[in-house]
Amino acid sequence: MIRVLVAKPGLDGHDRGAKVIARALRDAGMEVVYTGLHQTPEQIVDAALQEDVDVLALSILSGAHPTLVPRIMELIRDNDLTDVLVLLGGIIPNDDVKAMLAAGVAEVFGPGTDTNDIVKCIRERVKTHE
Repeated sequence: MIRVLVAKPGLDGHDRGAKVIARALRDAGMEVVYTGLHQTPEQIVDAALQEDVDVLALSILSGAHPTLVPRIMELIRDNDLTDVLVLLGGIIPNDDVKAMLAAGVAEVFGPGTDTNDIVKCIRERVKTHE
């Protein structure tokens, strides 16, 4: 079974989208752990380590992605979690998508993305667990 950590880094207090994604992934047969709000990059990566996840799904609506995502990716490399698929969703301006991909994020999903597209992305990229 594919294990996914859904995380809300930073001070962003809006988690409806993260909860919708978590539910969609569960409904698709994945095991999902949700960190809750206001997580530091260190807390998120520690949870990814402890939960032995295949996927880290980050949800950021606050505009803090240029700071938070590179720090999370640095911690992922430092903790040898480079086999974890990292996805980013939320309010990410088009001008910032390239930088997020360059930092190591596999895909960026914006508002209105069909949850089936996210499920499909995960299943295609994490094939060894199904």
